[in-house]
Amino acid sequence: MKADIRYLDHVEAADVQNVSEILIRVNRCAAVAKGGRRFSFAALSVAGNREGVVGYGYSKARQVPNAIEKAAKDARKHLLRVPVTREGTLPHVVDGRYCSSRVRLIPAGAGTGIIAGASVRAVCEMAGVKNILTKAYGSTNPINLVKATLHALSQLRTAEQVKDLRGVRELNAAAPQPAAVTTAS
Repeated sequence: MKADIRYLDHVEAADVQNVSEILIRVNRCAAVAKGGRRFSFAALSVAGNREGVVGYGYSKARQVPNAIEKAAKDARKHLLRVPVTREGTLPHVVDGRYCSSRVRLIPAGAGTGIIAGASVRAVCEMAGVKNILTKAYGSTNPINLVKATLHALSQLRTAEQVKDLRGVRELNAAAPQPAAVTTAS
């Protein structure tokens, strides 16, 4: 199943400050030609500002530094805004899928830290999440885990966003409340 992730548009992405990257993995690929093996490299990188914006990039090149540079540039293009609470955790439990990788992200109390594998940990750190419990099911391919984690993070909603989606109105504190019914004993 391919994830439907809503990334920031180019104008919003340009406004994000202090974006840094983490390199997750570099893969070496070989193509066998008549003259021998021809190597290329693929890099997976995660970028974020540690304040609620995160994205990933995956790129290939014939040289390792070029692959890393292209992956970092790709990560800056595909940024996603994530709602993080004041306690540094998520608003609610959320599940994400990509191909056969599944990730469950669970909010945790202050002082818990990031309990996650390397790929999911990198995404959570770049998003600014400080307290979270995670569990990965199925395939543990780092590329698919990163995409599944971003799919999960894209489904997060704050309480205000849920109220707006449902059309719920706030009760006005100044409005008269119905009288309490008392029974005589």
